[in-house]
Amino acid sequence: MPTTSGIWPQDRADFVDLLHRALDDRDVRDALRADPSGESALRLRARALAAADEIAAAADEEYRVYLAVRATAREPRSSAGSAGSTGWLLLAVLAPSVSAAAGVVLLLIGYGVGLWGPAPEFAASVRTAGWLLTGFAAVTAAAGLLALLVTAVRGQGPRRPLRSTVADAADAEAARQRWRRALLERGLRPYLRRHLPDTPAPDQDPRTVA
Repeated sequence: MPTTSGIWPQDRADFVDLLHRALDDRDVRDALRADPSGESALRLRARALAAADEIAAAADEEYRVYLAVRATAREPRSSAGSAGSTGWLLLAVLAPSVSAAAGVVLLLIGYGVGLWGPAPEFAASVRTAGWLLTGFAAVTAAAGLLALLVTAVRGQGPRRPLRSTVADAADAEAARQRWRRALLERGLRPYLRRHLPDTPAPDQDPRTVA
């Protein structure tokens, strides 16, 4: 589980959102209304923002869990296997066609020379090479078909992209909400209440309170 040293930059928006929610609590609003200028509210907000890491430490356990779940959800799937499979499939498709074409050409030359030419040994060797290439084409075609079948079977087995993506996103959002609740209840609300300005007595002028 990763260790944290404060809130990551991409999570600061959550902190600010929860800070505004905590500032809107009734007891906090009532205490801040004692300063009609609104300066107390601005100072308290700025103080909380400056102490964001200190406040977030109250929900550090939930935050570490959230970071771990989020990292797992965003972890890219390895594409090395699929790239290798694609290369083999391409070879399995090209090799038979190239070999067959070359074999047919050699057979035509061999039989043509044998019929019309004075070099029977050369014609025989060319025909042999042609038959070898056509045989190789047949073997590689069968191997390519087998590779296609194996790839199709493997592709149907572990692949669950939509379902797994939705599950990962749901887990990450659930962990985020747990962290937000802990940050609000154990971090922001207690901090704001500890640092609320003193409420003046009813017969005391608020401007005279230090």
